[in-house]
Amino acid sequence: MDEGRYDIHQELKSDIWLIIIIAVALLSAIAVYGRLPDKIPMHWNINGEIDSYGGKGTIFLLPLMNAGIYALMLLIPLIDPRRNNYGKFKGAYRIMRAVLVILFTVIYGVVMLASLGYKVKVDFVITFSISLIFIVFGNYMGKIRHNYFVGIRTPWTLADEDVWLKTHRLGGRLFVLAGILSMIGSFIGGISAFVLMMVAVAVAALIPTIYSYIIYSRTH
Repeated sequence: MDEGRYDIHQELKSDIWLIIIIAVALLSAIAVYGRLPDKIPMHWNINGEIDSYGGKGTIFLLPLMNAGIYALMLLIPLIDPRRNNYGKFKGAYRIMRAVLVILFTVIYGVVMLASLGYKVKVDFVITFSISLIFIVFGNYMGKIRHNYFVGIRTPWTLADEDVWLKTHRLGGRLFVLAGILSMIGSFIGGISAFVLMMVAVAVAALIPTIYSYIIYSRTH
């Protein structure tokens, strides 16, 4: 466990590589803007077919969202009433920030390549990437300590720290399993992959919620 105080300056130093990734994505959008068509693909259906377009200026949307989400994750511990607990899992929290930045960068890369006319197997790339994130989050979920912003926040986990810990240990295993099943689905593709991922994620979210209520009821 990575003990110590959550220090935003220290976190910025450790995240310098993520900041560089976000900056490079923004700079690349500026660099290729003149080569983009007037309309670029912005959404794909479950079969990997483009079903929505946006103006080429929307190429900046994902890098800016990436920067915004990163900044939000960096700052929310400062306003959390349980801010002191973030120092107890800051290593895991760094990993979570990193995988979200990487996910948005991958999605941005897909949009960029498709906009420039390259063929990309979008359904596979996105489903595989999200599956990998579930596996990573699941492996670190048991290290998340009591807080109001990150983790499985039910009325019962927020009310009892022991319920929080037990729920996150179970939730971590289920998230890893959901990620593995979704990853298998990414190789199948199409609607089957979508259904498999949705069912796996729903089960991984529902069971810990019910479990947190049961163990809270038993102890209270």
